[in-house]
Amino acid sequence: MFIRSGRLFLRPAFPEDSRELYEAICDAGIVSMLASAPWPYLRQDAEAFCAAPVDPLAPRFVVTLPGAKGAPIIGTVGFKRADGGLDMGFWIARDHWGRGYATEAGRAALEVVRALGHRRVQADHYLDNPASGRVLRKLGFRETGEISPTFCRARGGELVLARRYGLELDAAEADAEVADQRDRMRAA
Repeated sequence: MFIRSGRLFLRPAFPEDSRELYEAICDAGIVSMLASAPWPYLRQDAEAFCAAPVDPLAPRFVVTLPGAKGAPIIGTVGFKRADGGLDMGFWIARDHWGRGYATEAGRAALEVVRALGHRRVQADHYLDNPASGRVLRKLGFRETGEISPTFCRARGGELVLARRYGLELDAAEADAEVADQRDRMRAA
């Protein structure tokens, strides 16, 4: 599955992407905010990610930034099955932070799972990663009120406090439009 958003192109990971993916994610500040990625992150980890089968009802994408010199990988966004729906995860390479790419990629990926018939998506962010919480709120996610110890492989299996969010996809479009209007008003 391939998706084009305003500035980004989301596509499946291919085995030949492993080197570029490794170079984009190999940053302790990124990996330590992800639940299942190990640290240190090795080339073999990127190879395994790129070669792993993908559940067609819980897609995952590499996020690329098309330009004159190609379309480098700048992150990933994806889903895994969970109780009551899907869990969403994402990361963006440090050189691309602060430009709205995570929000844009998240919106595009959520449209895909909505089209696949999913009605609920959940997500977490570690409390020491408030930027991910801001992205989730821009996407229309709402805090559930749950804060719970959550596994972090990159931190040696430590349990790290994470805030839980939920998104009802039927309501997401209206919430996202309100958030867009708020962002435009701030920029004006």
